[in-house]
Amino acid sequence: MLDIVIDTLVDSIKLLPFLFIAYVIMEYIEHKTSEKSKSTIKKSGKFGPLIGGILGIFPQCGFSAAASNLYAGRVISIGTLIAIFLSTSDEMLPILLSEGVKIDIIIKILLIKLIVGIIFGFIIDMIIKGSKKDEENSINHVCEHDKCHCEEEGIIKSSIKHTINIFVFILIISFLLNVIIHIVGEEQLSNVILNKPILGPIIAGLIGLIPNCASSVIITKLYLENVITVATMIAGLLVNAGVGLLILFKENKNVKENVKILILLYGIGVIVGIIIGILGITI
Repeated sequence: MLDIVIDTLVDSIKLLPFLFIAYVIMEYIEHKTSEKSKSTIKKSGKFGPLIGGILGIFPQCGFSAAASNLYAGRVISIGTLIAIFLSTSDEMLPILLSEGVKIDIIIKILLIKLIVGIIFGFIIDMIIKGSKKDEENSINHVCEHDKCHCEEEGIIKSSIKHTINIFVFILIISFLLNVIIHIVGEEQLSNVILNKPILGPIIAGLIGLIPNCASSVIITKLYLENVITVATMIAGLLVNAGVGLLILFKENKNVKENVKILILLYGIGVIVGIIIGILGITI
């Protein structure tokens, strides 16, 4: 239990700088820029999926956490959010490096996630062009949820309040998830995708949806031990966005929209995994 508490604290604390920066950006845009400037920032989002996809490949889920907050405030587009979710590495990259996996293999895995993220990010933005409803959302809805008075406080003070609020939420949920995973056991989770070549990507995608670093750890280790195929691994890792989804459901008040994003993320990851399996692509 002590290990669970320590792991939960460490993983949650890692997110603090990303969360704080995201809230500072949102607060600044809302209170220090003109309507014209806000419009320009949002329009620049046409390159968002490219930038988001590149940022997402960096290890840890900090960028996905920040992206969820920025999307909730409509600072970035849904395509950019999806691109970051699909390309984010979480614990995958550190594990591959620590296991001495060849650099060319690591680069191929990262490139697949990056390319898939960018392509689908642009496609989604082309299909879902921001509605007027989207443009009207801002940091204000987050303030309403947290019951604070941002307009009466400075940018830094209100950003700290929001950061602490979401940090406590993540801490509690992450602890509960870690306890459940500890009770169920990583072996039990891994066994459900053994010897299931067709259902592998589908089941791995479900495991990838677990908003916890344990899911990316399990999927990556299973691949390194030759227990699952490249197709199954890619499906699970594409879907895995760390605590990004958790924060999205906490901060974005449109629940139906959150569910659609979750389904999109899961669908893209599984479909890409199945396609890789059918084509017999190996790394």
